[in-house]
Amino acid sequence: MRTFHITWFTFFICFFGWFGIAPLMPVVRETLHLTKDQVGNITIASVSATIIARLIIGHLCDTLGPRLSYTILLLIGAIPVIGIGLANSYESFLLFRLAIGIIGASFVITQFHTSVMFAPNIVGTANAVVGGWGNLGGGVTNLVMPLIAAAFVALGYIDKGNSWRYAMIVPGILLFVMAFVYYKYTKDTPAGNYKEIPRDKQSKKKGTFLIALKDYRTWVLTIAYAACFGIEITVDNVAAIFFVDHYHASLIAAGALAGIFGFMNIFARALGGIFSDKVGKRYGLKGKGLLLAGFLVLEGVGIVLFAKAGSLGMAIACMLFFALFLKMANGGTYSIVPFINKEAIGSVAGIVGAGGNIGAMLVGFLFKSSAISYATAFLYIGVGVVTIGLIVLLAHLRPVQKKAFVMAESALQRA
Repeated sequence: MRTFHITWFTFFICFFGWFGIAPLMPVVRETLHLTKDQVGNITIASVSATIIARLIIGHLCDTLGPRLSYTILLLIGAIPVIGIGLANSYESFLLFRLAIGIIGASFVITQFHTSVMFAPNIVGTANAVVGGWGNLGGGVTNLVMPLIAAAFVALGYIDKGNSWRYAMIVPGILLFVMAFVYYKYTKDTPAGNYKEIPRDKQSKKKGTFLIALKDYRTWVLTIAYAACFGIEITVDNVAAIFFVDHYHASLIAAGALAGIFGFMNIFARALGGIFSDKVGKRYGLKGKGLLLAGFLVLEGVGIVLFAKAGSLGMAIACMLFFALFLKMANGGTYSIVPFINKEAIGSVAGIVGAGGNIGAMLVGFLFKSSAISYATAFLYIGVGVVTIGLIVLLAHLRPVQKKAFVMAESALQRA
């Protein structure tokens, strides 16, 4: 499906722009003479604006449609990505990094668009695949951006200290290109764009956000997503610095090691969606919830082991372990989202997605603290993720809209 492939690739480019500066932070830190506290504030800023943006974008998807919502976001988001190269102080860099964070709202549009394009029996798999392949951009950027910066230095026109300024032009241009592609070649739904088809009156109301807020299952998924995706984007932000400082890796080597974490998205998130769909077919929404809880507990255990690793090899092995279950938890979470309330899919997706960034923002304070090391911060995070996994386990997700859910399943079986 053309829209499917354009959607995941656009999300990939968004991730590339959102975290393009992350693997270059060791160089930025030297150029702008940043302290650990300032680097921590920058990390927090990178995910903070996304919280509000995801809530707004979720509602826009319900009312304006994913096609126009994505086009607008891409055009606006490209500006600070290119502009960050103009930063010459901690304060200006912080503001640009904050503005770039709005690109993270692209995830909500991606999940919404896939949810309305695919049938209930495979929507979890579809959501997980587009999310995983898009999140892959977070891994690729860790590997590619240091190489792009090095290429600018090799041309002989700039020094290493300013290479990051020119490197960020590349993802910015790509965002502009994808804005044109998305507007030109996608449709809001299989039946056409919103303005071309009759729509249910409820889907046009401004009350979709309140509908989502009143459902306890929305909040269970929100804290679950804070414990998986929130940790993922935190690792995307700090992994390169962690490997440089803790294991004395070079910039390119640290970027490659951090890239391993991101590359797990090529299959791990999809696996979470596939398993969740299979479990859901047999055990319903409750089964999906129990599976998600299991993913989270194993993720948390892996993070604890990562924090306690005594060597680089052991750290990589532990990272692969927790990355697998973290990304499967991502896929498992959004395999449940389309079943919470069909009248407010965008709003539910936006609130849950914002939860991921709230989680990243909160754990970001651990990495800016001068009182604890990055390894200790990961230890605290691991314990917290296990705790949230147990909360999800006890939540007992159930299909409040059971009749609609059963009717949809029966229709698919008849078809």
